[in-house]
Amino acid sequence: MPTLNIYPHCDDGSPMNSSDDDLSSYDYLLPEELIARYPLEKRDASRMLVVDRSRQKISHQQITDLPAWLNTGDRLILNNTRVVPARLVGHRAQTGGAWEGLFLGATESGLWKIIGQTRGRLQTGEQIALHPPEERSIASGAFYHLRLEERLDAGVWLARPETSDDPFRTLNCWGSVPLPPYLKRTDVDPLDRERYQTVYAAVPGAVAAPTAGLHFTPDLLNACEEKGIARSSVTLHVGLGTFRPIAVDNLSQHEMHTEWCELPETTASEIQTTQKNGGRVIAVGTTSVRTLESICAGGPLRSWAGETNLFIRPGFDFRCVQGLLTNFHLPKSTLYVLVCAFAGRKLIHEAYQQAIAEKYRFFSYGDAMLIV
Repeated sequence: MPTLNIYPHCDDGSPMNSSDDDLSSYDYLLPEELIARYPLEKRDASRMLVVDRSRQKISHQQITDLPAWLNTGDRLILNNTRVVPARLVGHRAQTGGAWEGLFLGATESGLWKIIGQTRGRLQTGEQIALHPPEERSIASGAFYHLRLEERLDAGVWLARPETSDDPFRTLNCWGSVPLPPYLKRTDVDPLDRERYQTVYAAVPGAVAAPTAGLHFTPDLLNACEEKGIARSSVTLHVGLGTFRPIAVDNLSQHEMHTEWCELPETTASEIQTTQKNGGRVIAVGTTSVRTLESICAGGPLRSWAGETNLFIRPGFDFRCVQGLLTNFHLPKSTLYVLVCAFAGRKLIHEAYQQAIAEKYRFFSYGDAMLIV
C-alpha cells in the first residue's frame, strides 16, 4: 500500500521521536488512495471528525451537523480571500523551451512576481510567452508576453507584463486554477474554477484556497445563522509558502513564509462583542487562526492590515480562537503543526489515526475536522 512520508514509527503508527521541536514528531503514514484528488459532487456531503479537547473525545459526524456542535452566540470567522487563476503555462520566447509558473502578486509599479520552472537558466531580459489555458500548443500563435526584469530570492522573478491592465483581469484570460501539487493532476477540470473557491470568496489575491471553507454552502451558512451563530470575515491571501515543506529538522529554526492579511474594524468589533457576551470565536481554517492570532500577539484585538509570518507551534499562547474547523493536512507541514499546537499532539495523532482507519478523504478536497 503506497504511503506518504515514511519515517521510523512505533507500532501504533506514531513517530519514535516525541520532541515538540522535532519535525519528525509531526509525521504520519497516509495511504495515497485517501488523498481526495477531486471534489465531491456536493460541497456539504463531506464528513466531519469532531475533536473535543476538554473531554479528550473523538466522534464521527457530517459537515451538515456543524450547527449542532456550535452554541448560540458563537461566531464563525471566515477567510474571504478569492483564489486567482495564478497557474501560468508558456514557453521561452527565444528558445521555445517549455515553461510553467505561478503568479505570486504584483508590485505597486505593476511588475508581476512570478516563480517558474524550465530547462536551463533564465536570463534577465528574457521573454516568457504565455499560452491561453484552453490551448497549450505553441502553433496557436496567440500569446501574452512577460519580460523578466530582476531575479529575487528563492527563485522569484519580477516580470513586466505586456499590458498595464489589472493583473487579475489578465490572469482570468491567461491563467488557470493553481491546484496543489500533491493532487498530482495535470488536468484542470472546468469544475475546479468553481469548487476550488469558497462560496463567500470576495477579495482576489490567493494562490491556494482556504480549504476549510470549501465545505460551506448557502444552506449550511443559513442553518448556522438560524441557530444564532454569527459570522464575520477576515482576509488572508494564501501564498506560495503553503506548498513549501519545512526544510529543517528543528522547528525552532524554521522561517515562516509571509502572507498578507487584514482584520476589518467591523470584524474586530463583532469579535469583541461575542467574547463579552460569552460566545466562542470559531475560526474556519488555519488562515483565519493566523490572522487573528497574529494581531493578538501584538496586543489587544484591533483592526489591522499587513504581512504576517507567524509560525504557530506547540507552546503557543492562543489569545483569541476557541474553536477551529479545518481540513486534514500534509504530514510535517506548518498547518499540521498548528493543529497540534491547538489541540495537543497526542490527541491530534489519535484523531488522524481514526480518520485513516475510517477512510476519511484528506487534504484540499477532503473531509473536515472540528476542534472544540
